[in-house]
Amino acid sequence: MLKYIWDFFQNEILGMKWLNRLISRGLEAAGLDTGSRIGGSIQFFIYDTIKIFVLLGFLILIISYIQSYFPPERTRKILGRFKGIWANIIAALLGTVTPFCSCSSIPLFMGFTSAGLPLGVTFSFLISSPMVDLGSLVLLMSIFGWKVAIVYVVVGLVIAVAGGTLIEKMHLENQVEKFIRNGKSIDIPQEELTKKDRLKYAWEQVVSTAKKVAPYVLVGVGIGAIIHNWIPEEIIVSVLGTGNPFGVIIATIAGVPMYADIFGCIPIAEALLAKGARLGVVLSFMMGVTTLSLPSMIMLKKAVKPKLLGIFIAICTIGIIIVGYFFNAFQYLLV
Repeated sequence: MLKYIWDFFQNEILGMKWLNRLISRGLEAAGLDTGSRIGGSIQFFIYDTIKIFVLLGFLILIISYIQSYFPPERTRKILGRFKGIWANIIAALLGTVTPFCSCSSIPLFMGFTSAGLPLGVTFSFLISSPMVDLGSLVLLMSIFGWKVAIVYVVVGLVIAVAGGTLIEKMHLENQVEKFIRNGKSIDIPQEELTKKDRLKYAWEQVVSTAKKVAPYVLVGVGIGAIIHNWIPEEIIVSVLGTGNPFGVIIATIAGVPMYADIFGCIPIAEALLAKGARLGVVLSFMMGVTTLSLPSMIMLKKAVKPKLLGIFIAICTIGIIIVGYFFNAFQYLLV
């Protein structure tokens, strides 16, 4: 009974399979064959677009309400109370309730660094914020199931903590640009918000984020529809399937030039997995896009010197590749 209830929740509530069936019947009633490439692409595009935006709105509303309790100054004070690896762990966890893409996280990273927080702690935050968030947990559950979602979040946090700790041990403070190291944090009293204020803030975040990510979601769904219905399965399997031991590396590198958040990656990942790509390959691609996108690296270059930027990229890349091979090895246990 519990399995039936969970499967219903995952498939019909999170996965919104009822919506897919409804769209299929609607398209067939309009005379479109959903079994054809064109019909299947249209069905995939409509279904995934609606599903992602519904989940996006719901998740951002909840996450932004939680985030209203953690403005930057309060977050800085919380992080300042902890020392050693515990500070890295708290920073990584706080990263899960902050903005949804790496470009949004970098200004907070710069502010925390200017405020005098340890460099390793701020990098733990910078890694976890785009890679792991509460939204990714729910979205991954809707596509891959709860085991994959939970393990993804756990290993993402491990990468963030380990990466930040390693950077701290290397004493690279002199690799941060001078204008950030000499910056000063101003303590501004935080106005106590009412529940109504928090709800208003959360709704504003829904609207703002939806407008910002809409183009990337539409592009991601479009790419997913093409992969799902037009690219032969044998091509995906040969490049990203079991037969290619370098699939994880290829997927990680392929994700770097792109700029998207978890919402834009999901439809591409879903289509790749359905076509036979390995689970670790798909998740490595998602991590590469959300953590190491080229635009975010260009932004980060303004804050840190080339040596630190290179070390950051190397740590994230190696961590993502290790995670990819881990998921490939244990895919049969997780799916």
